[in-house]
Amino acid sequence: MRLPLGLAFVALPTALLLVSCGTPDYKGYQTRGYTIRGQHYQPLSVESALHYSEEGIASWYDESSFFGFKRGNTSLGERVGRLDISGAHKTLPIPCRVKVTNLSNGKVLKMRLNDRGPFIAGRIIDVTPRAASKLGFKDDGLTQVRVEVLSVGDGQYQRKAPGRKFWFWPF
Repeated sequence: MRLPLGLAFVALPTALLLVSCGTPDYKGYQTRGYTIRGQHYQPLSVESALHYSEEGIASWYDESSFFGFKRGNTSLGERVGRLDISGAHKTLPIPCRVKVTNLSNGKVLKMRLNDRGPFIAGRIIDVTPRAASKLGFKDDGLTQVRVEVLSVGDGQYQRKAPGRKFWFWPF
């Protein structure tokens, strides 16, 4: 039995929408290794990540298009748009919450990492356009930052870094 062409135009987008609304395929956090462009990456253990602090170059990326109406998906399968505040890291367990300090202007932003990247040599973190604006480097594209882990995991799996306190998460 063949579906009428008009029904196919309705059925396919509806099916894709329902699939994208599924629950994430991880429990707590992801630490499994992965390979991108022939390069293997092994995320840190949760214990190691809880003590993580690094300085390096940050960049920003935009997964959305058409004025932000189309949203991309993260490595966790979550949707991300240009108004979200989140980021990507190659080797931290995801999700995790970090404090990012722009070393050139002193601006600080706490954000959730839920994606993998940046896969460009020398960069340690990618952030969304809104996060780049709040950190004051969207126009420049790159900046020197310090990234410190505050916690790893979500909900009942969340583990907080020792000695790093945070009181309020607006997102």
